[in-house]
Amino acid sequence: MKILIINGPNLNLLGTREPEIYGNQSFESFFEGLQAGLPNADLKYFQSNHEGTLLDKLHEAGFSADGIVLNAGALTHTSIALADAVAAISTPIIEVHISNVHRREPFRHHSFLSAHCVGSIVGLGLEGYRLAVLWFLRNG
Repeated sequence: MKILIINGPNLNLLGTREPEIYGNQSFESFFEGLQAGLPNADLKYFQSNHEGTLLDKLHEAGFSADGIVLNAGALTHTSIALADAVAAISTPIIEVHISNVHRREPFRHHSFLSAHCVGSIVGLGLEGYRLAVLWFLRNG
């Protein structure tokens, strides 16, 4: 099963960025462990700080991947363009957020993406990515 994990703006700083919120593990380190623990899954990872690049990646993978795990970062709360891209593709998407966005600033409480995703996982740290991948493996 081909599963793509897409991370948006500032998630390249995981491990150093606000560790009290996001933890102190880099995503690359987490991803290596995820791949090792799920050898039967064809996992790929992509990160960009640029909205247009994220749109291009969704368009590219959105008709060929079996599942997409998407953490669009702050663009979750601001980007109609990303919401439109998620709605336009046929690959199912699970939205993931490392922190519990509902316990944070009010502007983070709304997601333009959620209505177009099969589910959302928030507040479980990096473990949310693993749970999303496991869901695809069990339900794909």
